[in-house]
Amino acid sequence: MSLATPVGDPIAIFFLAIVAFLVAPAVLDYARLPGIVGIILAGAVVGPNGLAILERGETVVLLGEVGLLYLLFLAGLEIDVARFVESRSRSVAFGLLSFLVPQAVGTVAGVALFGMSLPGAALFASIFASHTLLAYPVASRLGLADRESVVATIGGTVVTDTIALLLLAVVVAADAGTLGWAFWLRLGVGVAGFFAVVWLAVPRLSRAFFARGGREGTSDYLFVLAVVFGSALLAEVVGIEPIVGAFLGGLAINRQIPHRGPLMNRIEFVGNALFIPFFLLSIGMLVDVRVLVAGSETLLLAAFLIVATLATKWAAAWIAGAAFGYSSAERMTMFGLSLGQAAAALAIVLVGVRIELFDDTVLNATVLLILAMSVVSPTVVDRYGREMAGEGGPAGDRTPTAGDRLLLALSPSADHAEGLVELALSLRDPGGTLSALTVVPPGRSVERNVEAASEALEDVADHAAAADAPMGTRTRVDHGVPAGLERAAVEDRASAILVGWDGRAGRRRTIGRTVDRLLAGSDRQVVVARVREPIAATAAVTVVLPAGIEGEWGFPAAARSAKRIAAAANAPVSVLLVGGESGRESFERVDPELPAAFERVGWDDLPEALGEDGERTTVLLSPRPGAPGWSSELEALPATIATRSGNLAVVYPARRERDDRRFFELR
Repeated sequence: MSLATPVGDPIAIFFLAIVAFLVAPAVLDYARLPGIVGIILAGAVVGPNGLAILERGETVVLLGEVGLLYLLFLAGLEIDVARFVESRSRSVAFGLLSFLVPQAVGTVAGVALFGMSLPGAALFASIFASHTLLAYPVASRLGLADRESVVATIGGTVVTDTIALLLLAVVVAADAGTLGWAFWLRLGVGVAGFFAVVWLAVPRLSRAFFARGGREGTSDYLFVLAVVFGSALLAEVVGIEPIVGAFLGGLAINRQIPHRGPLMNRIEFVGNALFIPFFLLSIGMLVDVRVLVAGSETLLLAAFLIVATLATKWAAAWIAGAAFGYSSAERMTMFGLSLGQAAAALAIVLVGVRIELFDDTVLNATVLLILAMSVVSPTVVDRYGREMAGEGGPAGDRTPTAGDRLLLALSPSADHAEGLVELALSLRDPGGTLSALTVVPPGRSVERNVEAASEALEDVADHAAAADAPMGTRTRVDHGVPAGLERAAVEDRASAILVGWDGRAGRRRTIGRTVDRLLAGSDRQVVVARVREPIAATAAVTVVLPAGIEGEWGFPAAARSAKRIAAAANAPVSVLLVGGESGRESFERVDPELPAAFERVGWDDLPEALGEDGERTTVLLSPRPGAPGWSSELEALPATIATRSGNLAVVYPARRERDDRRFFELR
């Protein structure tokens, strides 16, 4: 291999890029700047316009384009779809504001200040009217991906880029003399066909794929990649920019991928470690600092682009933020996210140069704009995103939840363990602990049973580790399973116990002998779950709130657990208020905020209201038998629901601690 520069060997290119990804963010960390700025600056230094160590050749361009598509796909995948649908009007409103304000200013300036033709001025304005989510990784790292203002900005990005790139297509067609009815017909049919495939076919295909069992993690990830690049390719075929296709592909598959599961962990890891950094590196390689001394015309145009971008995007964010009632930190975060310039701006200016509407001055000025916004955008988002994260979500009860210290109880055979682990991951707090336990009764085969249970627990721990959720496991030999579970819960200081259930209650029992005795003796929150289908394959979630449940001492934490289960399903949520509406206000007040449709029903109407949907997950909040809020209708309800297809989770709120030492003598 030759050591001459620029380096052309693919292995050497890959090695140098990885070193840049590793070192540059660490260096920028000392300057208190986001790491992605370091990768962009590293691209400028080692690129053809810097030290010329690397060329922006086919390898870098390919991986950079892959990284951009992956970035937009992640944005579509990580947002809360229910919140996105709920705030779609805000996304459209902000997108239109963020496009029209810069477009108007840029078009007037292009004609009046720079002597451009009207088509050229319109295309010039669209350079900074669009934007790219360069700083999205910063917002995601701060845990802001599901905040309404961020969701509205992400949706607005799709609006601005779509309009800008459609405008580009119109200008090119007009320049070529093909802007006739055939052009509009072809564009309209192509866009309609694209949306039909992505919104109708992809969700059904992905639901069928993920619903089948016995898959390897590799095939899951390859399927995800097929959705990303298939959606992008289809968009390109019908005349839409591929980045729009990648984003919509992420939205289409969003509900089928648990946001705290192993697959999501793989998707984020590969993207953040490899693909997205390559995109940032390729952007940095476009920077040519020599244009700073090339003449005043380039600097003047670049200064206008930078100032106009800052002013118009700020105005759009503050107008929209004020109309929507957002805080100043939320408005500034929207502003920072909408500042990024890359893919759409480059596509527009390069096409403008090709059809001779622009010259190299506009190209160089646009590159300087990209460099400036690559530094400013993530810096603003990091600064105000931290403030926004500190504001927290909606006011609600902050008492400990099931996810603080969660104990997962598994049978010796570990039936349906994978589904229970996915449920446990949805309940788990990011900083909470997760442990799994199997209680084996003594007997002649105890050693063999302990060995088999330990092997099953190792598989469970591996599944949790793939989701970046370390899980402690152990097997306990005990005559009484309920007492063994409670002893382990005491030792782990567990705030909740998650127990699997086969759906059979037995005569005169609510759940079954073991769980009923656990409910009678334990004061902790207990979640009893019958999981038969992947949570992510759920098409709808129904939460059942019996009248008076809000009076339970542990209701806030139990409601939060129910909301987390519903949020993990990422599907439309309906809340059935059985016998009254007294629990609605208390349920809504608890974090996290959950868009839901509320309906009041009676006990006689409840079976019909629950429906027969096989892809439904039902979450029942129930007092324990004998508690003040207990109703005789609740005794048979879990078993009745369990006879239907779909998943069921019964959440029993914690109660005040009692001195009930006799429980440990249960057998």
